[in-house]
Amino acid sequence: MGCTLISSPLQGFTDFRFRNALHKHFGGIDTYYAPYIRLNGKFVIKPGYQKDLQLNNNTTLEVIPQVMTCSADEFIFVIKYVQSLGYTELNWNLGCPYPMVTNKGMGSGLIADPDKIDRILGRVHDETDITISMKMRMGYHNAEEILDAFPVLNKYPLRNIGIHARIGQQLYVGGVDLDSFQRCLDHSDHKIYYNGDITSVQGYRDMAERFPSVDHWMIGRGLISDPFLPSMIKSDSDDYPEDRVHRFSRFHEALLNSYIEKLTGDKAVIRKMLSYWEYFSTTFDEPNKIVKKIKKTKTLEAYDIAVADIFEIMEENEYAQ
Repeated sequence: MGCTLISSPLQGFTDFRFRNALHKHFGGIDTYYAPYIRLNGKFVIKPGYQKDLQLNNNTTLEVIPQVMTCSADEFIFVIKYVQSLGYTELNWNLGCPYPMVTNKGMGSGLIADPDKIDRILGRVHDETDITISMKMRMGYHNAEEILDAFPVLNKYPLRNIGIHARIGQQLYVGGVDLDSFQRCLDHSDHKIYYNGDITSVQGYRDMAERFPSVDHWMIGRGLISDPFLPSMIKSDSDDYPEDRVHRFSRFHEALLNSYIEKLTGDKAVIRKMLSYWEYFSTTFDEPNKIVKKIKKTKTLEAYDIAVADIFEIMEENEYAQ
């Protein structure tokens, strides 16, 4: 299929460890957005953000950094930092739906304030030379908010706008609003990327048929749930490869080892891997049983045994296709 697939950033999941493991063992993603940098009023780039964006941790990937802020000063500070690393584009997150962010006027909580968006983009445009792209929801309270913001956004040479077809108040509950997404296509002068609930090849086909003018598609939770999905979309295949258990096993091993290197203690590693298994398990017939197997483990030795049992389930074709 002639499409470009983008990894939508998920804080706590799509760091360089996940990106590199996925890219090596599955492929299919053309561009990765890194999880957002947030300063919280302190003009310091935290070590975790630094490590995630270091070029030597992203040697085989096309990665675009992202910032979460409602401050022009913070925005420009982050721009200078990512430019010092060699990046030429910065994505601005106006999509995060969580109250801890939106209550501070950031993420999707900023969409309803076009004047502030204008002031921030005006300074960024006047004082820097980086390319800006945006990741947005359609609003926080309602899907009209983004339409009110488009006249401001249309003033600036944004590279693109990736739109998650929900409002912030929904979080991830309820379906995507495709009619409102179409209104976004009708009202924006910029290239629009679609994001939201692409979790299967057929789901992608349905979206591509509904929105023929869209050729860039962002995959978020669906990518973590099923790392095979991007390559299957690219090959227009509903079938998993014959070596899927081996490939998933190798991917899991790479991901696990990277967190063993980062985290201290078995419990911390298992807790981190459990967060991934809560997504991986959704492609199994009985996801709760998969998660319970992982939750019961207290040591990495027990974890390895549980994972081996899960791979046996996959071999027995209980893995949902």
